[in-house]
Amino acid sequence: MKLVAAVLLVSACVGLTLAQSQTPPAKGPSVAEAVKQIEHDWVDAVKAGDADKVSEILADDWIGIGYDGVRETKKKHLAEMKSGTAKLESFEFGPMDVKVLGSVAVVQGSNTEKSTTADGKDSSGKYAWMDVFVKRDGRWVIVRSQSTESTIRE
Repeated sequence: MKLVAAVLLVSACVGLTLAQSQTPPAKGPSVAEAVKQIEHDWVDAVKAGDADKVSEILADDWIGIGYDGVRETKKKHLAEMKSGTAKLESFEFGPMDVKVLGSVAVVQGSNTEKSTTADGKDSSGKYAWMDVFVKRDGRWVIVRSQSTESTIRE
């Protein structure tokens, strides 16, 4: 009787193992592809003046530090967008590198842009930046950002 029980237990375990190993991998973009797409969506929304889209991309507790060292909250960022004073005319991404750490993803990148600040100053130039994403409620949002004028050499 013990032998029969042992055989049944082993058979059940083998069956479960085989069933798990034959499950196809999940479809969809990788985390790296997904957060890179969000980076593109953010730029497109800023260029279009779509504050609602930017609001979806940035976490409510988002804080950014601009190339000029000024700290900015989500509320301030959206207010400047809605005022229409800051402009992003063109934006070209450089390489982006993504590091995924569980439910956190860090993106380092660079860009060249033609832009104007909310106070009318030309802010065009080359920049290096980093964004930190967190997966909340099943979606990736940006919680921290920092940029600097680019002097990075490869």
